Amino acid sequence: MQVTLVEKADQVMPPFDIEMAAVIKSALEQGGVDVRLNTGVEGFELANQQGNGLRVLTSSGVIDTDLVILALGVRPETGLAKAAGLQLGPRGGIKVDAHMRTSDPNIYAVGDAVEGVDFVTGLEVLVPLAGPAQRQGRVAADNICGRPSTFRGIQGTAVVGIFDTTAACTGETEKALLRQGRSPDSFHSVYLHPGHHAGYYPGATPIHMKIVFDAKNGRLLGAQAVGKQGIDKRIDVCAMCIQKHGTVYDLAEAELCYAPQYGSAKDPINVAGLIASNVLHNDAPLACWGSGSGSAACAATAAAAKSGTAIRQVVLDVREPDECKNEPIIVDLQNQGRPSESIRIPLHTLRERLHELPRDVELDVVCRVGQRSYYAVRLLRQHGFNAKLLSGGYLTWNMKSKAALSASPPSKM
Repeated sequence: MQVTLVEKADQVMPPFDIEMAAVIKSALEQGGVDVRLNTGVEGFELANQQGNGLRVLTSSGVIDTDLVILALGVRPETGLAKAAGLQLGPRGGIKVDAHMRTSDPNIYAVGDAVEGVDFVTGLEVLVPLAGPAQRQGRVAADNICGRPSTFRGIQGTAVVGIFDTTAACTGETEKALLRQGRSPDSFHSVYLHPGHHAGYYPGATPIHMKIVFDAKNGRLLGAQAVGKQGIDKRIDVCAMCIQKHGTVYDLAEAELCYAPQYGSAKDPINVAGLIASNVLHNDAPLACWGSGSGSAACAATAAAAKSGTAIRQVVLDVREPDECKNEPIIVDLQNQGRPSESIRIPLHTLRERLHELPRDVELDVVCRVGQRSYYAVRLLRQHGFNAKLLSGGYLTWNMKSKAALSASPPSKM
């Protein structure tokens, strides 16, 4: 079938950060779906007097089609609760305590119609997922039968398949933390793009992964991943880490199943924890990917600019010449869309060419996925340079540039 997806927001899959959603959008488009973002539906009419077909009126033009499916989300059915005089929460769901008891102590409620507590933030949320619902049911049953039991909260752990691609998430996203009023300098975000199993074993495919963690104690706050294989099990590990109040150090130390066809001796989960640990130890501090990003690195950059203490930022690309030619990078670095200054020195020649680098600037180092740039940052910092890491390299830049393009309003058709 010829399918058009019309989305009023500037991204698909709102539970994900916009750059992660850009990968999902690409998977949809590769599957033949015409994705139209920033496009609101304004009405419907028959395509002709014979009643054959429909015409969808949108903010950017008209779409002729044979079938319309509306997928606009859900609202809790609380009619019975209202009739019983039960208290509702701020999001319109039935208000319950940790024992699943409503405002009437003789009435319990579970499932999609109740409001729960966000496990990470402690805020009230409405998350209609089957996993939390079945756990709530057991908690309610325990309490009704006299066995004290409490519901821990909701993390929003979810997974979806898009053709041969899988996307999964758990906990908080960067945008959710900012929307809740959390200060951007209180958390970090890092990206990685490892293979889902050992690279020397045939068939390895990349996992595009992002984790969000507390800037002070390293507590894992959220994780998102998109790829073709091995996605759900990595997010499941992160979900359990979050539920046990775990940190990125726990991810780094996690002992997970390993055989070449299933993973690597250093699993993507371990790699995520190690990258985050490097940030917290200040071994490889993060550079800001540019306007629109919201974490500690960008908060520090914005604060420096506001106070007048900001120094010039220069991108150091340590990829090979052919890579730079085939996959060019232009990084915003908070320069209001102006291309940043850049220097290209392949990693294997960097030690001999240190004299070519300015010392009165911030060197924001980039490669393809982040490993070579990490080596370069360590080398440069040991030689007195103010070097920082652009997390995830070219692949992250590609995601972010697609996200920026998606955020632009469409032209009228």
